[in-house]
Amino acid sequence: MLTLHHLEYSQSFRVLWLLEELGADYELKLYQRDPVTILAPDAYKKASPLGTAPYITEGDFALSETNAIVDYIMDRYPESGLVPAVSDPDRTRHLFWYDASQASLMPMMLMNAVMRISLQRSPVFIKPILKSVNGKIVSGMIKPRVDKLLQLAEEALQEAPWFGGRNFSTADIAMSYPLESARSRGFLEGGYPACSEWFERAYAREAFIRAKEKDGRESMILPV
Repeated sequence: MLTLHHLEYSQSFRVLWLLEELGADYELKLYQRDPVTILAPDAYKKASPLGTAPYITEGDFALSETNAIVDYIMDRYPESGLVPAVSDPDRTRHLFWYDASQASLMPMMLMNAVMRISLQRSPVFIKPILKSVNGKIVSGMIKPRVDKLLQLAEEALQEAPWFGGRNFSTADIAMSYPLESARSRGFLEGGYPACSEWFERAYAREAFIRAKEKDGRESMILPV
């Protein structure tokens, strides 16, 4: 049986959501972060191929990386409708947002999170310098890139209700974590009504609600 090793406040929530959308038969193992370091516990890091979330196991087989896991799972559900067919006009749109979630938006959100944590934990006498440096990185690189992606997302969601196009797809699941990260960090403040409406539609799905209940956390994003 496939086992999802789910670390709280992590990207593995998307795999949990996907499994619920599919009605899949799976085992869920929950792990809590170290309260001091906020990193994954040793048991998790030793078992995960990269020491990161998410990862799944099936017998002696283990796999990490969100999109790799999603692709592995979706190979078993070709009739699910969660991936547009090659002949579907929404196919290229789906592929773009499915990969942009991890290749473009998520790196910016991770970099921003690392800077926030490093600033919080740095010695008092270093904070002013670090705050200045971080501010320049955010304003010079992170925010312009994120703003461009969010504007593209807003335009796409004005054309069709889902990142996958006319229908909900794995692109929407993939985008959920980085987009929620952007919202929680203030990047979505003002000017993104279509994105706000997407959150309402996506989070109202029964599978999402079930996943949240199993996750047991108010937010999927680490509160830092």
